[in-house]
Amino acid sequence: MTNTFLNDNSGKNSDAKREILRLCITHEESSISFFSKTLGISVPTVTKLIAELIEDGFLLDEGKIGTSGGRRPSIFGLNPSAGYFVGIDVARHHFHIAITDFKGNMLKYIEDIEFVLESNSASFRDMCRMVKDNVIANGIPWIKVLAAGVSLSGRVNPEQGYSLTYFVSDDLPLKDLFQRELNVPVSIENDSRALTYGEYMNLGKHADKDMIAVNLSWGLGMGMILDGHLYYGKSGFSGEIGHFPLLDNNIMCRCGKIGCLETGASGSALHRIIIDKLKAGRRSSLYKIYKEKGSLELSEILKAVNDGDVLAIECIGEIGDTLGRGISGVINVFNPGLVIIGGRLIVGKEHLILPIRTAVNKLSMDRVAADTKIRLSTLGRKAIVLGNCLLARKKLLGI
Repeated sequence: MTNTFLNDNSGKNSDAKREILRLCITHEESSISFFSKTLGISVPTVTKLIAELIEDGFLLDEGKIGTSGGRRPSIFGLNPSAGYFVGIDVARHHFHIAITDFKGNMLKYIEDIEFVLESNSASFRDMCRMVKDNVIANGIPWIKVLAAGVSLSGRVNPEQGYSLTYFVSDDLPLKDLFQRELNVPVSIENDSRALTYGEYMNLGKHADKDMIAVNLSWGLGMGMILDGHLYYGKSGFSGEIGHFPLLDNNIMCRCGKIGCLETGASGSALHRIIIDKLKAGRRSSLYKIYKEKGSLELSEILKAVNDGDVLAIECIGEIGDTLGRGISGVINVFNPGLVIIGGRLIVGKEHLILPIRTAVNKLSMDRVAADTKIRLSTLGRKAIVLGNCLLARKKLLGI
């Protein structure tokens, strides 16, 4: 398969080919007449471009579609085997990998690869080597990988390629460091925006063009789709709902400020609240673990929620109530049609979502909230890495 047009940003034909691929991503039925009308290009020209895309391996002729009369037109779609995209989500003590085909279908999901990424070149080289080894071990030749997408927590500027969480060199943006080690085009993104894009694209034709997704994990983040596009803000740092100064709790956030929403609505907040209550004498199945180890892991707390521990359920409900207050403000400001709650804490299910909805119903303006649906993610932990793969495809195709 040749891919010369992907590296050519100057020619009209290259732009038209990208638009054809974009339409194949966003529309289920894509015929020559549809491309011609939508792009304002003559039928002979579209026919020629499609033939070239088929020859190069990017498109497939998927056969005829039924009509009420006359000749049945052929429809065209992305060729799944045109190449692969790799998504990498860097967490606190692990990273996760997804592999999708050219059509965006997730082929492999590899979770919880133990690794702590440090801000030095050697650590990045080690992680990139592990990524390539895992992809190859799952039957995908690295030479067939077209691009990779990497998500990181904290403030990330995708355009400049920098992360404020991981800093290696003034002269070498993080994106360039990944590209040098992986030897494919790389896009970097904030994990919450990657989650949002994964959720949005997974909804397909049922997606709402104005939606937000909340990433409720150890920290608290948010991504926004406004008018069908990821919103970045002036400096690429939009979506920091966790650092909204909402709470009067005198607790210092990791950002150095006092009373951020994250100090009352996040995995770290749940962890602190549980331990404080155990120290105060509250009974829980977690007490034995805490007494023996002197500490608790977030995973242990979330397991206790699933196992029906009363204290753990009570505390995750408290997290939901606090988060619902923050979401109420977001709904009042942005008027989204859909709010998706994702991240590790969604294992709380109804214990989490019910207090969120209650707070929103109580605190949001009625006419605004009435148009907003709130639900838990159906993708779970796969949302971020899927978003990374699809963002890598989006960047590679220039769409």
